[in-house]
Amino acid sequence: MNDHAAHPPAEGAGMGRRRFLAAAGLTAAAAALAAAEGRAGAAPRTAPAAVGTFRVPIEDVRHTRTWMAWPDSSSIWGGKLSGVQSDIALIARTIARYEPVYLCANPGSAAKARSLCGPAVTVITTIPVDDCWMRDTGPVFRTDGAGGLDAVGLSFNGWGNKQAHAKDTLVAGRIAGHVGVPFTVAGLVGEGGAVEQDGAGTLMATRSSLVNKNRNPGMSQSRIEAALCTAYGATKVIWFDGVYGQDITDDHVDATSRFLAPGKALVQMPLASDNDVYAKDARQQFQILSGATTAGGTRMTVEKLQGPDYDKIRSTHPDFLASYANYYVCNGAVISGQFGDTRADAAAKATLTRLFPGRVVEQLNIDRLGTGGGGVHCVTQQQPAA
Repeated sequence: MNDHAAHPPAEGAGMGRRRFLAAAGLTAAAAALAAAEGRAGAAPRTAPAAVGTFRVPIEDVRHTRTWMAWPDSSSIWGGKLSGVQSDIALIARTIARYEPVYLCANPGSAAKARSLCGPAVTVITTIPVDDCWMRDTGPVFRTDGAGGLDAVGLSFNGWGNKQAHAKDTLVAGRIAGHVGVPFTVAGLVGEGGAVEQDGAGTLMATRSSLVNKNRNPGMSQSRIEAALCTAYGATKVIWFDGVYGQDITDDHVDATSRFLAPGKALVQMPLASDNDVYAKDARQQFQILSGATTAGGTRMTVEKLQGPDYDKIRSTHPDFLASYANYYVCNGAVISGQFGDTRADAAAKATLTRLFPGRVVEQLNIDRLGTGGGGVHCVTQQQPAA
């Protein structure tokens, strides 16, 4: 979620991403309860074998499976629920052509999930969920290069207690338990969509999402950076300012900037005529990356991925996320969105095909999910092969 409304209403117009989810917001008491349950109910803090050798690999390594979640809450999605479920099923079926997909569903909605996803998708009912944003709620898997696999939980708190999450805050630990790997809780609160890794020691993140009192009150950027590096097996974070308070995620990095390889990144660029806060944010991210170096001292090279014209896409929803950069790399394929700006859609497919040689680029119409401010990357979490 993983992600922001890349072309939001005017500044000051409100929350932006998934404003319609306000009905599912937490009371202070419920937030405190959910936080307590998240800390107490997660799998035990088990130290991984050979601490310091585990690292989160870049996304294009071989995967054992993809993890997803099935949304079934009308209090969260309202009348949009059925359409969002159809989009989740489309994503799951598409990925399942390339690698196994495990989808967590609540028992009461598992039959519908199985019906829409088809037999190629494994639906399990032992891990309850609140919503579909597996990038943020799921475990961050790490490998050690010697056959070892473990997982880290980022203490998901509903993007700063903006949405009910009593079940979702436990998903990371429960998936790790299902897989049977050691699980640790990171020393910060965050979401998988808030962090990009190159698998070689360098991370990208926005301050607005992580250096934020709604996740990490009282923690300095240096403390948060240290906790991130420990969790991801990294030594350097490239920070962007981001955008505070305009969307539920406080501007996740994975809707704008992605690593292609160690020392190589991609940024989705706005139209030259776009000057909203997210356009300015994207340009700043490109500028910072263009002058950055990796943990190993290599100068970054940065590719541009042109975003669509919001006047030409199908959706007119104010919170719609039209992010080609929110793609998901699975075994043999890259799964991305397409939004109805036919010229931009074709250009994005050509760019991704060039950047990921040997992989099929699949573009999906996921407009219903996009009204929630998310994309393909937001609803998927990879389990890399050890």
